[in-house]
Amino acid sequence: MPVYQWVGKNRLNKVQKGEMEALSEAAVRASLVRQKIAPTRIKPKPKDLFENISFLQPKVKEKDIILFARQFSTMIDAGLPIIQCLDILHTQQDNTTFKKVLKQVKESVEGGATMAEALKAFPKHFDALFVNMIAAGEAGGILDTILRRLAAYMEKAARLKARVKGAMTYPLATLAIAVIVLAVILVFVIPVFEEMFADFGSELPAATQFVVFLSDMVKSKILYIIAAAVLFGFAFKKYYATEKGRDATDALVLKLPVFGMLLRKVAVAKFTRTMGTMLTSGVAILEALDIVAKTSGNRSVEKAIYNVRSGIAEGRTMADPLTESGVFPPMVCQMISVGESTGALDAMLEKIADFYDEEVDQAVENMTALIEPIMLVFLGVTIGGLVIAMYLPIFKLAGAI
Repeated sequence: MPVYQWVGKNRLNKVQKGEMEALSEAAVRASLVRQKIAPTRIKPKPKDLFENISFLQPKVKEKDIILFARQFSTMIDAGLPIIQCLDILHTQQDNTTFKKVLKQVKESVEGGATMAEALKAFPKHFDALFVNMIAAGEAGGILDTILRRLAAYMEKAARLKARVKGAMTYPLATLAIAVIVLAVILVFVIPVFEEMFADFGSELPAATQFVVFLSDMVKSKILYIIAAAVLFGFAFKKYYATEKGRDATDALVLKLPVFGMLLRKVAVAKFTRTMGTMLTSGVAILEALDIVAKTSGNRSVEKAIYNVRSGIAEGRTMADPLTESGVFPPMVCQMISVGESTGALDAMLEKIADFYDEEVDQAVENMTALIEPIMLVFLGVTIGGLVIAMYLPIFKLAGAI
């Protein structure tokens, strides 16, 4: 259906403008008149030259999906039909990529598909968790409740991800700045000092000789160093893409001294939050475990969850295979066992998730407090060491005079 851009005046004589999908210009004019708007200009919307070039289109962000779920749940709760909700959400959407997605979802639902089936056609934007929870909501007649739970879950997951990213940003940024400063000093500053020291005629101290040698090596081999770094990055990416490589890397990451403990707590929080949300929404436990395993983000955690799934299919409890995996802390396994015994597994999983969210906050604060002095000492030793090494010949000359 063609899209028209319009400009008009309302009853207060204020200028308004917008876009509208309609069969013809006359249909747009009639719709505006019904809305008490006097149209002054209506024209077909010009085609976007880059609409078929995917990487130039705006990406659908997590906050777009969260806002969609929130607004959708509010409208469903107010008693609006699904088609009308989708039409309003599609019309008001600013992100052109997401606007196209919502338009196709609306058309699929109009064609007789369920909401879950329509969303399943866009796995890039709506993952298996979202689709399965919507299906459970449609089957149980509680779509508004499910959408609220989904929005709350996604908001908590986004906050957790942001906290971890924030914790990683500081050390990585500091390290990158340190490398750039060192490279500038070695390539541009040290050669100036080297020329000056050549006029002294005396032997340079060992520390200064080492720094000069390092500078000469970096200057002459800079292209090889960059090529080696790029090659290493490419080789690691290829290795991680293999089954064996991902298994080894993900297992190693969880064993790292500081980051490993943080990532383990994040994995527990994510597993319990997702599992609790899905069970509360009425998703079958085996299906929920399958989805949680695929979205875990770590192969060791994924294998542990699949072992749990296999155990439950054989008639075992969830707690026993989790304990055997060694990935999840004993306290988590014990609390899940209690939840299974009392028939309140979903509530227990939510409590564990809340507890580990706080644990992640504390771990991030502790890690930041630990990393800050380490990075300051690193910067002081490296850059300060270079500066001192370059001034040693000057101090030696001054002592000789």
